[in-house]
Amino acid sequence: MIFRRKELPADLVPAADAFAAVLGELEPAKAGLTDVLPGTRMPGRPLSDALAEFEARLVRAEPMMPSWRRRELEVAWIACDEGLRAALDLARRARREAPDVIGFEALLGLVEELLDPLEPFADAEDAFRHLRRKD
Repeated sequence: MIFRRKELPADLVPAADAFAAVLGELEPAKAGLTDVLPGTRMPGRPLSDALAEFEARLVRAEPMMPSWRRRELEVAWIACDEGLRAALDLARRARREAPDVIGFEALLGLVEELLDPLEPFADAEDAFRHLRRKD
């Protein structure tokens, strides 16, 4: 028995590529932000540096969003667009207010607050996966 890999319809490939470009900004932004959390052997990254990078990457991702908007993905796209804007607003506010975060729990809470609005991107990945078909 030969299994064929499910592929996106050709007309959705540009949207998938554009979505991947957005993730190319978001994933390093998220990773950089989580680097503020200290490990057992390493201190965390300075919060101000991580916030600056996080915000800059979200700003770069924002104008890319329309390039993957498709009728088949509209619900996921809207949730992602709203989430990206919310995360950007939170990042700007955190950078301006420069919160004095004391302790691991408070730092973890701030990181989670900043990352939570980006959760819809995982749902969008699932939406792309569901649009794949066997040729």
